[in-house]
Amino acid sequence: MPSQRILEEKISEVENIKQLISQHEVIGIASLQKVRASQLQELKKNLMEQVRMQVIKNTLMKLAVESYENKPELKKLVDHLQGSNVFLFTSLNPFKLALLLEKGKVKTTAKAGDIAAFDVIVPAGNTGQPPGPIIGQLNAVGLPTRIESGSVWVSKDTLVVRKGEVISEKLASVLSKLGIRPVEAGLAMKVAYDDGLIITQDSLQLDVSKTKEKIQNACADAFALSFAIAYPTSENSVLLLQIAHTEACKLSINAYIPTKETIEYLIRKAHAEMLSLSSRLSTVEKKKASTESVQKN
Repeated sequence: MPSQRILEEKISEVENIKQLISQHEVIGIASLQKVRASQLQELKKNLMEQVRMQVIKNTLMKLAVESYENKPELKKLVDHLQGSNVFLFTSLNPFKLALLLEKGKVKTTAKAGDIAAFDVIVPAGNTGQPPGPIIGQLNAVGLPTRIESGSVWVSKDTLVVRKGEVISEKLASVLSKLGIRPVEAGLAMKVAYDDGLIITQDSLQLDVSKTKEKIQNACADAFALSFAIAYPTSENSVLLLQIAHTEACKLSINAYIPTKETIEYLIRKAHAEMLSLSSRLSTVEKKKASTESVQKN
């Protein structure tokens, strides 16, 4: 049976956690798997003004969450209390928090069973390794080799593992010898609570460039639609007014309605038509005289 002192300490810890929960709008859970202590300390230092990071036992966090009544849906965090975690208390937007953690990741050497963070392509060139067992090791993972100037060279750029695939023990050893770091280490958001919403890892992972592209395309489509139906907005009103002005001028010209914008053009047009008519009159008169002469004869 736990002593009274231990029970009191746990009760105090739970109360401290509940106080943190009450002071922050967003609660995040990030996995500590493969995170170095130095990395965690660096992240704490960089984010200390925006995020309170704290390693808490899952059992204590569960007690605090289940006994806290003032945040709707908070108890759903219990479903995500597995493994080694660090808890993040903040008022930041959870998506911004996830991006900050993503930027804090560093590339590191791989071990057997690690997942490749990106497509790993071993470039052609000198490995810096002398001929020997290394040739067989390189060939075993699909790398074509040749010996040149007393060193082993990779003959061509070669994809050895794709993003998301498991790295084998042989490949991990080869990549380490070649100085290639195919694994990203750092905090990854598992889930976040934000004002009654539980946002899971899949939803928190944003491709910023693709999201910007989608927003740009949506803006372009909205502009095209509003322009096509002549719906005025702050973005298209100037262009719509210019087109309306042009159409009004065309209408007034075609209908011979003088305005201060069209009067000069209408006078020029009338003058041109007058000149055209006067030139045609001489021809008509000649034809008339010729016809009368023929009739007399």
